[in-house]
Amino acid sequence: MAHTITLHESHIQTLDLAPAQEVIEPLLAEGKLPHGEVGLRFEIDISRDPTDPRELSELPEVRLWFIRLDTRYPWLPLLLDWEAGELGRYAAMLVPHQFSPTEGIRYNPEALEIFMMAKIFAIARWLRSQNITNYTRLKFMTQMLGYEIDDGLFDLLV
Repeated sequence: MAHTITLHESHIQTLDLAPAQEVIEPLLAEGKLPHGEVGLRFEIDISRDPTDPRELSELPEVRLWFIRLDTRYPWLPLLLDWEAGELGRYAAMLVPHQFSPTEGIRYNPEALEIFMMAKIFAIARWLRSQNITNYTRLKFMTQMLGYEIDDGLFDLLV
């Protein structure tokens, strides 16, 4: 079941995480995380100059909101609606990149590698805290962003 986090300009301007907390915290309280696919989506409703060619992930104030969100819920990428492209959009908010109309998002390779390793460490720890030792979804997440992770890495994180 998909859940949508709707952001308005006031949330972005004040770094207000309430829209995300209102969706995520009840799921945590009900024990619906991290079991199963949650399918979180973001809807960003802000006014923009129609001549501004930048993508949302290129707007500093939007990126800053997502940086704050990521520090609050570092395991959030695991719960996004990957099929709807939310993982790629989320990563774009946090990883330096270039956007090409023909090639799409092109992440800075070194920055993406650092992001991925930080996510692996944070998410594996969170999964263990939830008594989950199956890292299949985490491995699939890394594959979606172009990385293959050997199971031996998880043995090192005990």
